[in-house]
Amino acid sequence: VLLAAAVCTKAGKAIVSRQFVEMTRTRIEGLLAAFPKLMNTGKQHTFVETESVRYVYQPMEKLYMVLITTKNSNILEDLETLRLFSRVIPEYCRALEENEISEHCFDLIFAFDEIVALGYRENVNLAQIRTFTEMDSHEEKVFRAVRETQEREAKAEMRRKAKELQQARRDAERQGKKAPGFGGFGSSAAAGGTAAAMITETIIETEKPKVAPAPARPSGPSKALKLGAKGKEVDNFVDKLKSEGENIMASVGKRSTEAAKVLAPPVNVESVHMKIEEKISLTCGRDGGLHGMELHGMITLRVSEEKFARIRLHVENDDKRGVQLQTHPNVDKKLFTAESQIGLKNPEKSFPINSDVGVLKWRLQTTEESFIPLTINCWPSESGNGCDVNIEYELQEESLELNDVVITIPLPSGVGAPVIGEIDGEYRHDGRRNLLEWCLPVIDAKTRSGSLEFSIPGQPGDFFPVQVSFFSKKSYCNIQVTKVTQVDGNSPVRFSTETAFLVDKYEIL
Repeated sequence: VLLAAAVCTKAGKAIVSRQFVEMTRTRIEGLLAAFPKLMNTGKQHTFVETESVRYVYQPMEKLYMVLITTKNSNILEDLETLRLFSRVIPEYCRALEENEISEHCFDLIFAFDEIVALGYRENVNLAQIRTFTEMDSHEEKVFRAVRETQEREAKAEMRRKAKELQQARRDAERQGKKAPGFGGFGSSAAAGGTAAAMITETIIETEKPKVAPAPARPSGPSKALKLGAKGKEVDNFVDKLKSEGENIMASVGKRSTEAAKVLAPPVNVESVHMKIEEKISLTCGRDGGLHGMELHGMITLRVSEEKFARIRLHVENDDKRGVQLQTHPNVDKKLFTAESQIGLKNPEKSFPINSDVGVLKWRLQTTEESFIPLTINCWPSESGNGCDVNIEYELQEESLELNDVVITIPLPSGVGAPVIGEIDGEYRHDGRRNLLEWCLPVIDAKTRSGSLEFSIPGQPGDFFPVQVSFFSKKSYCNIQVTKVTQVDGNSPVRFSTETAFLVDKYEIL
């Protein structure tokens, strides 16, 4: 009998685990934590046994795919099942990494349930698993198509009725009579005509689709599977986890929401609008030193009116770090080099209308430590009860203002919550993913440094890699568009700009 299927790290930390028999969380975590200690180094095996269970495993880069079975289970069948489990994971995860597995944990659990039921393997292959988990329904597609057709017909009928009302109102005004059907709104023809106008305009303006009634179904309780609906069971499960103290996070994550917030175009978007976006990828050592830093930036232009399509952008470059600039092939490179202006090679041509066009991009690659925008110093030291961890940040670029900074520190598994000493800002403990998130709303010249102290059982190496995420509305390289002028006459053009400085990867290893 197959007891459980799990994906765990080399240290035995469970990333995702599916139990096929009744087991407590403590027991499964204990079994997985003991698994790495049982393996003999230097020997190649696919299984290892204890007095009570057998582990059948397969390495996957930095992770293990582990099946926990009883000792009298057929190992040949278990190896075949393990091979199928290992082939399922790349179907849902682009990379065999801990973050990617956690992101798609529910997809993997659903797929695991298709392979094994009540501890015994089902007779399925990879294509069948994919089909079963997609739950694609032909009946649902037909129903949606019928509903959309009914909505379109309802809209057309509504427009026709509105036109009829408008025509009746015009005829009544020409004849000096009250508009038919609106006599109750006033005693004069003018009052009737005004009321009719108000009603017809309201009908035309508020063209909301009429939701067609669903086809009649037999009354009574239905136990059929409802596609596309979020069941109450999911909500109840999440509420239960929250009541047990688990910190539930959305699969999309807060970072993507915040990134969308800063990338959302401003309210006052002009006919000429530019987006200046920079992304940084940085890796530092825990003992100091910059392993590598790469920054990519781009100016994207969007013109929404034909009369402003033949323009030139005046760029101001205050960068002093040696950024490599590159213009679009259709941009006049000589003009940009000589006068820092972005214009098309052929002045008679126009920029595309209502289309985002990248006109200038830049790249900075360095190992110079002074270029690090935000330094993180994590200092774990062993104590009698485990580890005392001191972590501090310092803003090196005082001109920057970093918003919604989250410094994520990994924690050892199965040791509980950390004991927080001193902290600048706030913290969140994610017990499910064994993470401590240090949250700082703003880091700028006024709050350029801060620290966090906490204690927890563990080893100094357990608290790396530290990851940092933030966004900023100020650019790192100080490349800005200061003026936009028309090619003919050199007259200035109103324009709007949005700037975003985002994190692609920021790690302290």
